[in-house]
Amino acid sequence: MRFMGIVLSLSLGLQVAHAEVVKQTKGDFEDKFRQLEEHLPTPNVYRTGSGAPGHAYWQQEVDYTVKVTLNEEERKIAGTEHVVYKNNSPDTLSYLWLQLDQNRFSKHSDAYTTMEMGRKASKKLSYSTMRFLARTEFEDWGFQLTKVKSGGKDVRYTINDTMMRIDLDKPLKPGESFTFDIDWWFNIPEGKAMGARGGYEPYSRDGNDIFFIAQWFPRLAAYTDLAGWEHKQFLGTGEFTLEFGDYDVEITVPADHIVGSTGVLQNPKDVLTADQRKRLDEAKTAERPVFIVTREEALENEKEGTDKTKTWHFKAENVRDFAFASSRKFVWDALGVKMPDSGRTVMAMSLYPDEAMPLWDMYSTHSIAHTLDTYSRYSFEYPYPVAWSVNGPIGGGMEYPMITSNGPRPVIEKKDDGSEVRTYTKRAKYGLISVIIHEIGHIYFPMIVNSDERNWAWMDEGLNSFLQSQAEREWEAEYPSRYGRAKEAIPYMVSPDQTPIMTQSDSIIGYGPNAYTKPAVALNILRETVMGRELFDFAFKEYSKRWKFKRPYPADFFRTMEDASGKDLDWFFRGWFYTTDHVDIAVTGLTHAQINTGDPEVENQFKREEDLEAQRYIAEMRNQAEGMPRRVDRFPELLDFYNENDDFIVTKAQKDAYAGMLKGLEDWQKELLKFGHELYFIDFENIGGLVMPLVLDVEFEDGSHEEVRVAAEIWRSDAKHATKVLVRDKKIKSVTLDPYNEIADAEKANNVWPPKPHMSRVELYKRRSEQRNLMKEYLETQEAEKAAAEDGDEEDEPQQ
Repeated sequence: MRFMGIVLSLSLGLQVAHAEVVKQTKGDFEDKFRQLEEHLPTPNVYRTGSGAPGHAYWQQEVDYTVKVTLNEEERKIAGTEHVVYKNNSPDTLSYLWLQLDQNRFSKHSDAYTTMEMGRKASKKLSYSTMRFLARTEFEDWGFQLTKVKSGGKDVRYTINDTMMRIDLDKPLKPGESFTFDIDWWFNIPEGKAMGARGGYEPYSRDGNDIFFIAQWFPRLAAYTDLAGWEHKQFLGTGEFTLEFGDYDVEITVPADHIVGSTGVLQNPKDVLTADQRKRLDEAKTAERPVFIVTREEALENEKEGTDKTKTWHFKAENVRDFAFASSRKFVWDALGVKMPDSGRTVMAMSLYPDEAMPLWDMYSTHSIAHTLDTYSRYSFEYPYPVAWSVNGPIGGGMEYPMITSNGPRPVIEKKDDGSEVRTYTKRAKYGLISVIIHEIGHIYFPMIVNSDERNWAWMDEGLNSFLQSQAEREWEAEYPSRYGRAKEAIPYMVSPDQTPIMTQSDSIIGYGPNAYTKPAVALNILRETVMGRELFDFAFKEYSKRWKFKRPYPADFFRTMEDASGKDLDWFFRGWFYTTDHVDIAVTGLTHAQINTGDPEVENQFKREEDLEAQRYIAEMRNQAEGMPRRVDRFPELLDFYNENDDFIVTKAQKDAYAGMLKGLEDWQKELLKFGHELYFIDFENIGGLVMPLVLDVEFEDGSHEEVRVAAEIWRSDAKHATKVLVRDKKIKSVTLDPYNEIADAEKANNVWPPKPHMSRVELYKRRSEQRNLMKEYLETQEAEKAAAEDGDEEDEPQQ
């Protein structure tokens, strides 16, 4: 089902009857500047009209003590958890809801039964879909609960797909806590094959796996002031929002594994060698990443294996989730990053296999450090002690507090002589930097600013993608950013297959462009064009600080951006977030005018020139060119007064009328009549429907240029047509709309007056584009040139 102009009505207080602008009952006027307040939740003691948390704001707290064992051979995980749930709400609760995300892989789950196999008449299945089906059909997946108790007594519970309800024998009153224990196990999914957010990746060499374990234990769902229990089923796309708390986790793994995790390691002497501990200490003050486990050590580690185990003990404070990675394949490097405000040192660290070199060792930890630096300036200082990037098993990227799983690796090719050639594409290089920036950035949004991606994907992905684009600009000039340029959103915005940004996550059509690209572009435009950098940066930082370690909703963001900047932005948020309109503004005309002075000496001459232009006619022009004989030439006596004077002769009556008019004018009116500047009326048509500011490059006949910026409010009385008046002391040659590609205008051909030919390329045929590996091509070129040079040297050698 397509949602062309409809915003889903959700139970979060942001209920919208329809996304299109309300029309009047008579006429066709559309108020694009209609305020959003009618659609936003009513301010109260929990959330204010300014977008800030209210004086009575609350959120629940959940603390976990977990012991977990990774069975490497069976690819199974088993654990016990002790949970303390504190009810900070003003409500009495009779049951609790928990998330069982692993149940998504069960063949009985909603995610599996509604999995999209293809559209329309297509009967083709992708290879990844077939692998997913095979694994899901013939193995048991999801949580297997073996104990649910409280105070030694069995707890009544009900499992509904990916959600679990615990029924309380005694209602939980405000301020009270409930403590319970759960034992469980599940089969670990293969990450890439099953589209998991965590799992394992098998490696053929020495038969080792990399494990990234996420969404791996029953976790309390969020209970909120706006929605009550946040317990929509996990279908695989919309992620989650959870409660903050403290974690005490013991992870038992094979003794030769290296573990990276949310939190701080409590027992380094039990799990790390003296050399590793020394290197880790050196890394805190190093200028560049330091290897804690070297490549050579990791390669040696791969070959052995062991039946022994070690237990890694981690603690984490004030986090909303917990994840970890484990493998004997890991190379480990680290770098201390000093925070600018507090002077604290945050450890930026990376885990990756030998197969990820040379790429990860060059860029991963530097990317973490760069993210911590840039995001801390645009939002708030990174509050946690560590930040991990792991070359994990899921292919793309995924984030959890303090730890992320990320993607690209080099290309490894075997030569005939058995040696290896390792290269990477430009796309892999920047893809790695970008995905690490993005996923580490997610620790800020939504792992600290705790938005809910299961309902509002853009509050997580869009805000983070915007900040990612800022960090990418600070990495190097002309960075190939997917989210930093307005043009990136145009293909989706002009497509009929789209939904408004304010669509619930699992119903979005085009998840990437909708949740990532379009909102990121919108925020870039808001910063660069609508608000300006100073106002935007102040307001965005205010939003970030207000909602750090709290749970914001869309209205809180919209209201804060207006409150902290003093700008009315309802028209912008309505158009970009609630509709499927796009930007296509055309320059439809330019009229050159001057003030009518009333002086017959001036105005009659203007009319004379205007009349001569109007009388021009091709037949008369040809007659004159041919020297056609005229009767009056033969008989000049036929010429009279009207031949000697035209219709625009200045008469005394006109002069007297002008003098009389001047006597009735005030001094300022007389000065205005002497005004000698040129007036230009520039006409615009809004074709795409989205009102936007006008950014103009005005070129004058003397070759000079002027930048003219017009606020979006020029459309407030007519959303389809607008006219801008320019008064200048020189003549305009041309006008260009959106000269810097900043407002996502979809059609450049109608942005220039007078119109110009639009240059393009006509292709006789189109070949399928392939990603070029320039590094590989260059190395092959070098080898060929070297071989040719050696052949030449042999030919030059003297014959014996």
